[in-house]
Amino acid sequence: MSEQAHFQRVALIGFGLIGGSIARAAKLQGLASEIVTTARSEKTRARVAELGIVDQVVATNAEAVKDADLVILCIPVGACGAVAQEIAAHLKPGAIVSDVGSVKGAVVRDMVPHLPKGIHFVPAHPVAGTEHSGPDSGFAELFINRWCILTPPEDTDAAATEHLRAFWAAMGAKVEIMTPDHHDLVLAITSHLPHLIAYTIVGTADELAQVTESEVIKFSAGGFRDFTRIAASDPTMWRDVFLANKEAVLEMLGTFTEDLAKLTRAIRRGDGEALFDHFTRTRAIRRGIVEIGQDSAAPDFGRLAALKKP
Repeated sequence: MSEQAHFQRVALIGFGLIGGSIARAAKLQGLASEIVTTARSEKTRARVAELGIVDQVVATNAEAVKDADLVILCIPVGACGAVAQEIAAHLKPGAIVSDVGSVKGAVVRDMVPHLPKGIHFVPAHPVAGTEHSGPDSGFAELFINRWCILTPPEDTDAAATEHLRAFWAAMGAKVEIMTPDHHDLVLAITSHLPHLIAYTIVGTADELAQVTESEVIKFSAGGFRDFTRIAASDPTMWRDVFLANKEAVLEMLGTFTEDLAKLTRAIRRGDGEALFDHFTRTRAIRRGIVEIGQDSAAPDFGRLAALKKP
């Protein structure tokens, strides 16, 4: 562990999958002398205390950020502005404030007006996760070989950005830096639109299942099964994502609709060549994702091995 990646006191506001994974990874790598956290729910705070992952669990956001060198908001993006306003007066001068939301433009717009001078704001998005949530869902290996995108505003102190970059790298992430708007455009197609499609397909299947006496669910194949995994993601988080990044999502949704219309015409006209060419191109993209280590080439996405476990 590099000293450059270390913080004396790290405050995590919110303790679900991402917050819990940060706490576990930071503990494992010795990246913080002290980790303090809080969560909105008293039940969640009690469970975190039981798990013994952090050094201190407190009742309020103001208590959590007191004397913290690094504050990370691990909450839905729609709540970031209000929390920034709440903690502003309690932040330690020179502290780094960050987040983990998958929308960056709205987070910057909502948080910057509330943060006092002398505070270094470096928004972040770890592009990693599962469909699970809650304090028990995190694990220290979540960020290994996954991307974490930092989107510091133009006037952000370079040393603060580098400090946070080193922190994420020490947890195993590959770190990229880009502007908030560019981040939102890229993630609209790679993450937000796929989730929207998954929610739509699973919802449609549920409606059909009522007509076919649940046969759609009973005989679901691998493709639909994968969509249900994505569609099981935290509804509060994804509601906020689509509202906060609606311009980019709508732009990508328009492009997708045009492409879907092309495939519809090809099927209607029996144009097998067009379908084959399209499927060949998309298959190559999948192979490229596996080659750069962003997914496993294990048969059936590793499910066969999982089924063999006792």
